[in-house]
Amino acid sequence: MSSANPGHGDAAWIHRPSSAPVARVSASAIAHNAALALARLTEGTRAIADLRADAWGHGAPAVAAELLAAGVDRLVVDDAPAVRVLAAAGVAGATTSAAPDLDPTTLYGLPGGAPDAVPAMRLSGTVLSVKALRAGEGVSYGYRFRAAADTRVALVTGGYAQGVVRDLGNRARVTIGGASLPIVGRVAMDVCVVDVGDAPVRRGDEVVFFGDPRAGEPSIADWVEATGLRADELVTVVGLRATREQVA
Repeated sequence: MSSANPGHGDAAWIHRPSSAPVARVSASAIAHNAALALARLTEGTRAIADLRADAWGHGAPAVAAELLAAGVDRLVVDDAPAVRVLAAAGVAGATTSAAPDLDPTTLYGLPGGAPDAVPAMRLSGTVLSVKALRAGEGVSYGYRFRAAADTRVALVTGGYAQGVVRDLGNRARVTIGGASLPIVGRVAMDVCVVDVGDAPVRRGDEVVFFGDPRAGEPSIADWVEATGLRADELVTVVGLRATREQVA
């Protein structure tokens, strides 16, 4: 083992991420959730959706297209430049003055929405490296985590610069290959550390920070509990800071 304290002075361990974390936004989930939100409206009510803050970090142009196709009448955005962005994307019906009446937690599949709503955003990173950690050794700045017994830890892409907030260290879990594993130590700018124990984790594996709990993935609700922040705050920051991809 090269260092008694991984996280400091080990060039093979700490390096710039080679694969940035990705926030994938599902068009089919937005369409599904829109149908649920529309069904909750009182008959005769105009369907007005909240697309402020770039559709809560989900990407306003793509979300707008799905919502209009589902039957939404109007789209509320932050300001005139946001209206112009949608117009340039061929989306009509955006305004800055109407009050949204569709439940945004349902539209984006967040906690508190319709029970059948599907999370529209999934955040994942990549394992950069895996190494052994002996009992008593620490990881990350300040060694806020020290191993109680011999274990293995993985350095993974995703830090506070991409919306993986610092309070998640020693409080939240990820999934790697279907195994639920804890984030340990202090979350850094672009990376964090996961205690993988004897799980068969290797470089290049996908790390799921949050997604659909019905698929065995961590829920954004876990982040809410760990940080005290609201789900809309968390997904908006992730969507605006991480690499974002629109998927079917």
